[in-house]
Amino acid sequence: MRALVTGASGFVGCHLVAHLAACGDEVTTSEAEITDPEALEADFEGCRPDAVYHLAAQADVKASFTAAAATLRVNVEGTFNVLDAARRAGAGRVVVVSSADVYGRLDPDELPVGEATPMRPVTPYGASKAAAEMVCVQAGAARGLDVVRARAFNHLGPGQSDRFVAAALAVRIAQNERTGAKTVPVGNLKARRDFTDVRDVVRAYRLLAERGVCGEAYNVCSGTSLSVRDLADALMARARHPMRLTADDELFRPVDVAEVRGDPSKLRAATGWSPEVELEQTLDELLDYWRDLTPESELPPRGDSQ
Repeated sequence: MRALVTGASGFVGCHLVAHLAACGDEVTTSEAEITDPEALEADFEGCRPDAVYHLAAQADVKASFTAAAATLRVNVEGTFNVLDAARRAGAGRVVVVSSADVYGRLDPDELPVGEATPMRPVTPYGASKAAAEMVCVQAGAARGLDVVRARAFNHLGPGQSDRFVAAALAVRIAQNERTGAKTVPVGNLKARRDFTDVRDVVRAYRLLAERGVCGEAYNVCSGTSLSVRDLADALMARARHPMRLTADDELFRPVDVAEVRGDPSKLRAATGWSPEVELEQTLDELLDYWRDLTPESELPPRGDSQ
């Protein structure tokens, strides 16, 4: 299969490219800015892909509050440009990565949330992803493009940017191990999120390229939720000396959602997918990733708290 990936240099993109290559796919990565339609078209024409994976986006939820217009332009206009380039190049299928943020604030009786739940985004990022999904629907309905939407919930793993909660906690713990500091600043500890290892997430994307139904949206999630406090406690239990959490007002979002938990049954029924990587392994590898950025000789020896 000839595959083209946008956002290939990002956290998820790197894992996806590695997975596609391991599956024997011929992978092309588009380095074009998705807001530059001419550059995109050149990349697509040179590849003539069987499958397109559109990951490129402005994905920082907190930053979307201070750069809402730019977030909308990249995520909505950029998605339109990718779909148009795919159509012109005769691409077979486009998997567009959306987000659980499209659902917005959910009542407890709406959990786990299914794909039929109305989109009610409360963040500029979520609004941009909801609008991008409507661009996908229009491209399929009016232009006959084969598009599948993957609504990704929280994912984590080695290589993740510290702009996201799990990696942010891991990097602060690794820095404390190097310096001897004992405090870990945190934001909202009560928020509950549905976490999946990034390697399971990219497996789902390729399965959707093969087996997903044209025009449909699929939750990519574990079906369970974990509080940020539990996540932080699990990471700190791996620390090389005792640490404590401290609240930092700068780390709280202007608007937050109490719990996000998805229903993956539609994805499972269509593709047979289920998560394979245990959270314990993911957290070990995430923390070790950030530790490896500091020479081991500068870290204190592992203590009894491990």
